[in-house]
Amino acid sequence: MIEYENLGKANQPFFEEYQQVFQQVLKNGWYILGENVGKFEQEFGSYCNTRFCSGTANGLDALILSLKAFQFNPGDEVIVPSNTYIATILAIVHNNLKPVLVEPDIRTYNIDPDKIEEKISQRTKAILVVHLYGKVCEMDKITAIANKHSLKIIEDCAQAHGASFKGIRAGNFGHFGAFSFYPTKNFGALGDAGAVTTNDEELHNIINTLRNYGSKIKYHNELVGYNSRLDEVQAALLLVKLKQLDKLNQYKRKLAQIYHERLKNDFIKPCRHSDYYDVYHIYNIRHEQRDKLKEYLLQNEIKTEIHYPIAPNKQKAMIGILDEQAAPIAEEIHRTTLSLPISFFHTESDIEKVITIANRF
Repeated sequence: MIEYENLGKANQPFFEEYQQVFQQVLKNGWYILGENVGKFEQEFGSYCNTRFCSGTANGLDALILSLKAFQFNPGDEVIVPSNTYIATILAIVHNNLKPVLVEPDIRTYNIDPDKIEEKISQRTKAILVVHLYGKVCEMDKITAIANKHSLKIIEDCAQAHGASFKGIRAGNFGHFGAFSFYPTKNFGALGDAGAVTTNDEELHNIINTLRNYGSKIKYHNELVGYNSRLDEVQAALLLVKLKQLDKLNQYKRKLAQIYHERLKNDFIKPCRHSDYYDVYHIYNIRHEQRDKLKEYLLQNEIKTEIHYPIAPNKQKAMIGILDEQAAPIAEEIHRTTLSLPISFFHTESDIEKVITIANRF
């Protein structure tokens, strides 16, 4: 059986060093906002080429805090892609803001810049872009639109650690870049973890205050804050993996290249362009008979996943929030998309086997 993912196998190369740094943290006795978090924030910010980075408890909190920092008024509107993972929408809703769906480009699966302006109203305050599957959005066009209409930009970088567009890395385009280090990511922790990057010192200070109960000085609370702090253990583990992140991304790009070259053109494969450095958190294909293809692969001992089976506007939780916003392109993507195995533990031989069997379908 070729598994879709196995985090034990994927993390095995790091086990020895993980154990060493865990023992160091354990003996040190400082477990919240200590030296490992500080070092990680410095090194990950440097990796993203941003001036500042703040560790958070998870990726959703990174998004929530990023929106909260602007103190928008209840009911203000935020542009967001119609085919994103539900967390992006939840961050908007939890800030008492209105998500306004914009359809993706069917080729890239990212928000279509040419469809954004028609959805901008007097209440629009921000564009929340999502670098889906490890491909950065067309940020030059989006930035131009945002500047024209005086809108904030928040990047959902949960799947795009190290990805770039025209040489600029994810997390470096908007006012904020929100990252998730959920264990399945290319840059995953061993539990929930996240971060916010920015080049604005004032915004950075607001995030640091919000994540720590709204407090800069212990027991003095300036803002209505949250408890959302990256802990020392996860920071120490992430520091180990950060040293290898470029190598891990390159390996996934190598596996993706095999798919690109040898999968039949019966399958709609991810589009590629020299402007993009894609990191393939997910390698998705599309097929009109997606469900039958998934079952066929499983019968031949190949596990796959669907990212994602239900469009946000069709989710039960979004009744009364998104259900009146049509999103036919998103629904088509959700109906036909299939994610093939592409983990660090997969070998080239594994990918060749997947291709051989898929090409028989």
